[in-house]
Amino acid sequence: MLQNTPNRWLIGGRDGNLPAIRLFAFPYAGGGASAFRQWNRVLPPKIDTYAIQLPGRETRFVEPKLTQFAAAIDAIVSALRPSLDRPFALFGHSLGGMLAFETARSLRRINAPSPLHIFISGCSAPQVRQSKGYNKLSNAEFIQTVRKFGGMPDEILQNAELMDLFLPTLRADFSLFETYEYVQEAALDCPITAFGGLEDAEATQAELAAWNIHTTKAFRVSMFSGNHFFLHAAQNLLLAEIARDLEGLA
Repeated sequence: MLQNTPNRWLIGGRDGNLPAIRLFAFPYAGGGASAFRQWNRVLPPKIDTYAIQLPGRETRFVEPKLTQFAAAIDAIVSALRPSLDRPFALFGHSLGGMLAFETARSLRRINAPSPLHIFISGCSAPQVRQSKGYNKLSNAEFIQTVRKFGGMPDEILQNAELMDLFLPTLRADFSLFETYEYVQEAALDCPITAFGGLEDAEATQAELAAWNIHTTKAFRVSMFSGNHFFLHAAQNLLLAEIARDLEGLA
């Protein structure tokens, strides 16, 4: 099981010796650290997963939610810096992919340590991504859109009380996406691997391939069977590829 650390932004960590690599994992919109609760059970001991816990969910449910992308990046970078004393990599799915990417660029601007590798999952490259205005939908339309993504059981989507609790967090996360403004910068000096679901219309293989301009190092795309939430259905296959890419880097 992942365990809480003194830093409320980070959930995870193995007991015992310091790991060779820390893997910071950024969840999708509406998601929390629990999305990665099994990762340390599957990944080799040298890789230690810490999930990013944004405010407004799970262990931080009562805290004010973030709705501005730039402010979220500043807060994440500040929270991560004390933990960058070991080699590290970044993983992010959907919204988390963009957060991971911009975290890496922000770290570079302040001359902080850089990641060994970035894993982008279910997230179109920023220069080709189109804003879809999901946050402007009515609650009913918004819930219907979430249903199409395939990541939430119908029994939750049809429960009015649960959705009253969950919708504000989900809408806040979609606001993060809506307030994101891509600015062209030099490519990052670390490899990037992009993962996608073959049945995911939100991030097609071509849109994932467009991440190639953001690295001066190795780049590849790997596709899995599944929809936007393939990272759960294909978890062990996904983690095997992450472990393979990190092998020998630290």
